[in-house]
Amino acid sequence: MVTLAGKLKGLPDSALSITDWIYLMNKSKTFVRVIASTTFVCSLLAVLDVDCCFAAKPNVILIMADDLGIGDISPTNPDCKIKTPHFQKMANEGLTFLDAHTPSSVCTPTRYGLLTGRYNWRSRLAKGVLSGTSSHLIPEDRPTLGHMMRKASYHTAMIGKWHLGWDWHMTGKKIDFTKSVKNGPDINGFNQYYGHCGSLDMPPYVWVDTGQITAQPDREEGVTKAEDRYGWYRKGPIGSDFNIPEVLPHLFDKSIDYVKSQAELAKEGKPFFLYLALPAPHTPIVPVPPYKDASGLNPYADFVMQLDDLMGQLLHTVKEVGLDENTLVIFTSDNGCSPEANFPLLIENGHDPSGKYRGHKADIYEGGHRVPFIVRWPGEIEEGRKTEAMACLTDVYATLEAITGQEKQSLGGEDGYSLLPVFQGEASSGRDTLISHSIGGSFAIRQGPWKLCLSSGSGGWSAPREGDAKKKGLPPMQLYNLSDDHSEMVNLVNDHPAKVKELLILLEEQVQNGRCTPGEKVKNDRDVKYLPAGVTMPTRD
Repeated sequence: MVTLAGKLKGLPDSALSITDWIYLMNKSKTFVRVIASTTFVCSLLAVLDVDCCFAAKPNVILIMADDLGIGDISPTNPDCKIKTPHFQKMANEGLTFLDAHTPSSVCTPTRYGLLTGRYNWRSRLAKGVLSGTSSHLIPEDRPTLGHMMRKASYHTAMIGKWHLGWDWHMTGKKIDFTKSVKNGPDINGFNQYYGHCGSLDMPPYVWVDTGQITAQPDREEGVTKAEDRYGWYRKGPIGSDFNIPEVLPHLFDKSIDYVKSQAELAKEGKPFFLYLALPAPHTPIVPVPPYKDASGLNPYADFVMQLDDLMGQLLHTVKEVGLDENTLVIFTSDNGCSPEANFPLLIENGHDPSGKYRGHKADIYEGGHRVPFIVRWPGEIEEGRKTEAMACLTDVYATLEAITGQEKQSLGGEDGYSLLPVFQGEASSGRDTLISHSIGGSFAIRQGPWKLCLSSGSGGWSAPREGDAKKKGLPPMQLYNLSDDHSEMVNLVNDHPAKVKELLILLEEQVQNGRCTPGEKVKNDRDVKYLPAGVTMPTRD
């Protein structure tokens, strides 16, 4: 076979610009990996009279924790008091993002943004989250990670917490659990799925395996906050095979079984994509032995330790079945830590789940949406790196699109930039703006270090809540410079009117264009309102 290395030998230095698009794999291999467009590279190789023989696409495991704060693991918080050796090992062997964000500071909208590569507030969900009985949010014809990875010939599986709605069969106002579920993850591109409908404190509590309930509910069950400060969950029907304390390890067992089942196919060049959406450390906070009381802090910290250990087991399995060298693992969280973790007690013990940042889950402040984001890809990502590159979970779509060599489409990933250049050592993906969203529907837009919050208060649950902030007469907007005020304590909105105007106009453009990336204008699913009362859009110069 004529290799690309042979063709490049002896070419003048100016000809080597093509290596911006492709690069040679390790010394013993003669094939090349797609970096950008498969079509472009194949055309280039044809001109050079080189056989088009690509490296196998990597298996991809995408893991999303639930309510894990940026301060809760050691790779993103050097002052972390919770022991997380497996997350640290993953970081030591991969890349840690220190400026990574969820598109929203709560569950459902972030999951929408991750799977579609599109800001959640463009959908019909203007604020809040779905319940365990909500209808499906993502239409069948909306491109998702599942669709995109299947198009690249991946086997796709979703395991865990869906929380994007699916359609139960209803008889009057009651669910008929003898009938199959419609419009679950399967319509959004997943060959198979196994999970529960919403958060683990939301009924009904039954497992659904690709549309089929695994066991009928045989009782009504729930725990009040008065009965268990940490382990409470709302009362509702619960399946005979659904055991709340065992849900987290059960989902890891299912994931490990899936990896083992796909191992031989993966080695034959039939890769898999696993989306593992965890229900922890969200309530109910239910650590089991040997993790219970292991942290010396509180049950929440124990639960994080359990999560860390189970992550270690999953990564060990990937190595054990011989897939370690060709598997990309991404770990993140859906938003910041919830106050259910008991911040006062944790801080008293020297641990802050939000690290050095203000706020927590539900808020527009950094603690609401700045999250851990660790990527491990042996042989492709330099070990032990940290990056300050701005990233959003909507970027995962464009990143996997690039890694699998697919052309960017007009729909799908409208608000995402490929992180592949950052994986390869670049300082930025090209993203220089970020739009954040709170549980109450408040917006923030950031460019560089400047962040403009379109709210009087937190926009969420921390003080001051929006109603209290308005009663106190606080201004309807807040401007912070994160480079010297990461705690968002000094509101500069009155000191920099030109910057406020610039950011408002930038926000308007990205809202109206239906995307934050270059490309043709697309429609939002609703009329998006983002200006708080008393604020008008400034006129352009």
